[in-house]
Amino acid sequence: MNAPEPITDGYFYTLANEPLAALGADTLAEIRQGVETAARALLEALRIDWERDPNTRETPARVARMLVDETQRGRFHPRPKLTVFPNTRQLDELYTVGPITVRSTCSHHLVPILGQAWIGVIPGDTLIGLSKFHRLTEWIMARPQIQEEAAVQLADEIESLIQPLGLGVVVKAEHLCCTWRGVRDGGTQMVTSIMRGALRDSPAARAEFMEAIKGQGYAHA
Repeated sequence: MNAPEPITDGYFYTLANEPLAALGADTLAEIRQGVETAARALLEALRIDWERDPNTRETPARVARMLVDETQRGRFHPRPKLTVFPNTRQLDELYTVGPITVRSTCSHHLVPILGQAWIGVIPGDTLIGLSKFHRLTEWIMARPQIQEEAAVQLADEIESLIQPLGLGVVVKAEHLCCTWRGVRDGGTQMVTSIMRGALRDSPAARAEFMEAIKGQGYAHA
């Protein structure tokens, strides 16, 4: 990850899908206020009388909270705590987790990416709890990005945490930049897969993973 570049107001910029450094409560409040001000300006540029319209009167503040604390929290809030514990039983068989809900944002148009993810692990010396895959996925996905890079980031985080012998990450999602605008094709979905270690090198292990997640609801369009 490239080091963030300082700017004149003392903050830092990062790429859209990169987290900022640890931010204190005061800094987060300032960022929310800045987003709220920008949201007001956007509504005014769209010629919306947001102060007089009862439906939009609080919209700038709602948008600021939504972006900073929900849909883009992976940029502004720290990674969830993930306890790693030893693989004392020396488990070496594939296990899979999914489907995990994916909620992300397209960095091209800032509209939602909605879908599901499946993760397969052949463990090495360390493990994490089942719920931690969900928490980590939520944190990674809550950023403006493209799906291809999001899947790689998720795989990188899992690999750095537990160094599995094999790792598979499959993400299947609908992009509202294609279904809500643009070509407006409601049937369009994108599937990305990342295979590492034994799941990349062994066709049998990869086939076992793909067959296992079919039982968890995955179906290639």
